[in-house]
Amino acid sequence: MLDLPSPSIIFAAILFGVIGTAAFFYGKKQKKPRALGLGIALCVYPYFILDNTWLMWLVGIGLSVALFVWTDD
Repeated sequence: MLDLPSPSIIFAAILFGVIGTAAFFYGKKQKKPRALGLGIALCVYPYFILDNTWLMWLVGIGLSVALFVWTDD
C-alpha cells in the first residue's frame, strides 16, 4: 500500500515549490545569482525532507525570508 505524506507536508512542498519557481525565473531574468540559487534550493529541498513536518516548514520559511533579506545589490 502507498503511504502518502501528511497534508501539511504536501501543502508546504507545493507552496515553497511555487515560491522557488518564481524566485528562479526572477533571478534568471534579472541576472541575480542569489535569487536564482535560493529559488533552486526552494524547489529541491522538499525532496530531501519528507519525514519531519516542522523541519520542512522551518527550512522553507528560512529560505523564503532569505530571498527578501539577502539580496543582490
